[in-house]
Amino acid sequence: MSDTPKPAKSYGRKSMQASLHPRDLMAEAPLARAWRVSIVTLFPQAFPGVLGESLTGRALRDGLWQCDTLDLREFGIGKHRNVDDTPAGGGAGMVLRADVVGPALEAAQRRHPPGTPIYYLSPRGPRFSQTTARAWAQHAGLILLCGRFEGVDQRVLDHFNVAEISLGDFVLTGGEIAAQAMLDATLRLLPGVLGNADSTAEESHSNGLLEHPQYTRPAEWQGRAIPDVLMSGHHGQVAQWRQEAAETLTRARRPDMWDSYQQAQATDRPKKGGA
Repeated sequence: MSDTPKPAKSYGRKSMQASLHPRDLMAEAPLARAWRVSIVTLFPQAFPGVLGESLTGRALRDGLWQCDTLDLREFGIGKHRNVDDTPAGGGAGMVLRADVVGPALEAAQRRHPPGTPIYYLSPRGPRFSQTTARAWAQHAGLILLCGRFEGVDQRVLDHFNVAEISLGDFVLTGGEIAAQAMLDATLRLLPGVLGNADSTAEESHSNGLLEHPQYTRPAEWQGRAIPDVLMSGHHGQVAQWRQEAAETLTRARRPDMWDSYQQAQATDRPKKGGA
């Protein structure tokens, strides 16, 4: 095995030119105007994974976003490409080495404009939210570091000013699943991915509330009918029903979210007699 790391793998549409040869989705050339994510991981074969299916998969093939993977093992040390070592000070498990993760992050940075944010998928970070997804979608792209074992040498996180982000208050065996979940939430906010901008405006968390219940044909099923107001054709009454249903659900299921919503409403409400 050569000591030179292999090029990062890239997934995404390369061009619109007709050709008798299959399009190479692993080529190095970046896609113009595509939202781009580079993922540093020990399991590059895990990507794009489910992101290559359905609407995000179509957007990937259409060139709306691009996914690069950098295999940490290719930056490993010595004949056996070691990527980890025992924790300083003792303890169970292994820690990813700074002299392995560092060069991998440098390689990822070369594929992005200066200042591209780097995030480490870690249970120590703040919880990912819809607000985070919207912020990520505003960037031209991201670099995501997927941890394994007991984590990553703190020095590399400090050196690259890596931010930590958590999927939730639980521990996974690695960051790959968390990365896919966060990317899915982000990619669907990119222009053209869903095809209908109203879809993101009316769903859960978009306005601080859980989404109202949804119904479709048949009009009656197992003795249960669609609420009459939804069949009335009166758009104002439908909007009012949906708002009230969303408020009722949020108040019952997510009191923390309901409190935040009420505080936001109070802040946005004009003060009596104000300018």
